[in-house]
Amino acid sequence: MEAKKNAALEAVKHVKNNSVIGLGSGTTVAFAIEALGKRVREEKIKILGIPSSYQAFQLAVEHGIQLTTLDEHPVIDVTIDGADQVTPELYLIKGMGAALLKEKIVAAASKYNIIIVDESKRAKVLGENNQTVPVEVLPFAVSLVKNKITMLGGTVVVRDGKGKLGPIITDNGNMIIDVNFGLIPNPCELAVKMKNIPGVVETGFFIGLTDLVYVATENNVEKLENK
Repeated sequence: MEAKKNAALEAVKHVKNNSVIGLGSGTTVAFAIEALGKRVREEKIKILGIPSSYQAFQLAVEHGIQLTTLDEHPVIDVTIDGADQVTPELYLIKGMGAALLKEKIVAAASKYNIIIVDESKRAKVLGENNQTVPVEVLPFAVSLVKNKITMLGGTVVVRDGKGKLGPIITDNGNMIIDVNFGLIPNPCELAVKMKNIPGVVETGFFIGLTDLVYVATENNVEKLENK
């Protein structure tokens, strides 16, 4: 827990006064949002946050971070987010929190993207340790998408909601499927094939979007940069 906080604190150092900040989702990012709120209160810096999920929205409000929208500020200075898996090439799988669509939009609008993770999220190849790839799908197209992805070699499960009957529904009114491909040696090619399936709104592959990763280890924080 302390290592995650330290990684979040390192990420927050990149935030400058009068910046527009993309706010990601997840437990590690929650520490970053808390730290940003502290800087707003104590250092009196002025920032505007663009949350990528309802969780991030709530946390930002709780910690006194003023919010804005992409309509008002279409270019984001820095985004801080988490990931479910990251490789040395800074290829990511994201979306276990079901916010992957807005997270990718915010990342694409950002000049600089910082990811904070703990050591368990590192992998040599995406798909290690049975890591699934979340995919946001239009409800009308779920059957089609399942069949097409199965033809690509994936094992598909529709994600059920916790504490409710039926599938989880995203903030955008769509469904999430989780796909196990095993090891994924060429995520770029697979991402394109999946995105071309009608009904796939977005995939959990984040390729070419990450500039810097802070990895929280037991004793310190390791820095991985996009060369």
